[in-house]
Amino acid sequence: MALILLGISMPHWLSSKNVGLGILMDIMEENPHGNTLLIMAFSIVMLNTIRALPFYIGAIMLGNALGEKLQRNWLRLAIPLAVIPLTYAIINLSIKSNYHFGIPAVIILLCIILVQLLEKGRLGLFMKSLILVQILFGVQWLDEVPFLTRYGFGHGAISTKVKKWAIEIGFDQALSLYAIVLCSIFLINAFILMGFLVRWRIVQELHIIKLEALEARSDKEVLYLVHDLKTPLASIEGLISLIGLYNKHERTKEYCRSISLSISSMSEMISEILYKSHKSCCSLKSLVDYTLSSRLSGTDKKVNLELPDQPETIKIWVNKIRMTRAIVNLINNAFDAIEGCPEGKVTIKAKTYGNQILLGVSDNGKGMNEEEQKKIWKAGYSTKYQSGIGLSFVHQVVEEHKGTVSIESKIGQGTTIWIHLAGGNNDEDFSY
Repeated sequence: MALILLGISMPHWLSSKNVGLGILMDIMEENPHGNTLLIMAFSIVMLNTIRALPFYIGAIMLGNALGEKLQRNWLRLAIPLAVIPLTYAIINLSIKSNYHFGIPAVIILLCIILVQLLEKGRLGLFMKSLILVQILFGVQWLDEVPFLTRYGFGHGAISTKVKKWAIEIGFDQALSLYAIVLCSIFLINAFILMGFLVRWRIVQELHIIKLEALEARSDKEVLYLVHDLKTPLASIEGLISLIGLYNKHERTKEYCRSISLSISSMSEMISEILYKSHKSCCSLKSLVDYTLSSRLSGTDKKVNLELPDQPETIKIWVNKIRMTRAIVNLINNAFDAIEGCPEGKVTIKAKTYGNQILLGVSDNGKGMNEEEQKKIWKAGYSTKYQSGIGLSFVHQVVEEHKGTVSIESKIGQGTTIWIHLAGGNNDEDFSY
């Protein structure tokens, strides 16, 4: 909206006199010359492009924002089609000169629609602006072609004078050729650039899809392998039981019981890996300890802890393996955020509110702006040159636990991502 308002105000303070067109017109009156005429034509096109650019970009941004917010893709096309002609009308009501909405403006609108249809939300604002500048600059040259006047081109006061002078001094064909060549160059370049950028984005998307497919395949192969482990474990457990039955030595029986407990624990872990819905009750302390041993084993990195008193008494109903993987992903992101910070630190935090537990991973890194905070949960999004799969996995795991995720982040102060889960003090607190 600000850009649209800027575009409406620009003709009031950026007029033809401000860019020296008045001086050039006086020169043409006294000594008509083709070179002066070309300079005038170039100045008019540049002035019209600069004045039109803000409200064209503003209309596109408004359409994209409303289309995304309301989940209506057709608004990405409808808003510019409505706003741009309306802006011309408002400008004409506010100034004396005729801010002509002619065939070039219609062509530009058609080009915008074509760009929106072809890029399908793949290009950012900067790239769209770069393409739009070239379209505006190229199409505006058609206003300076004398023989196109009868078809609705160049009815503005200055453009009309330029074409009149060109005909009077016999420079109309040269001006037409010059304008058409420049128009063609900039339009072709705009669409080649758009094609290249869209293709580059498609290649990136395909790369992300391949990474996700590769990860899914790897996970499936691991699941098959883990499933196969159950058979030898069952055999070992059976043999240990037989040894305990036939051996009367108390020390041997004790060893057999310890081995049997270890096998049961391993079998429980395998069940958690194999089945997402498999959950068990564990203490907050055991979950944090298991996470730290999984992430920090074999490294010299340190994670600070801010846990409530007696964390061993706080119980959580979780799939321990999958929740650990989710928290480890958050820890990895936190270490990435403090990379290069001499005083960077990563902290695991926990809070309790009644039967709800908030488990968070915090860093004091660079932080994120609001736009990044909205995008981080989408599969494929990453602020680094990585696949961007980790945080979408975290969101998936938390949803499996009927929990939610929230984020607190400020630029220059760091980020904390909170996992909200149901908790309790004993097994009876969990109804599911």
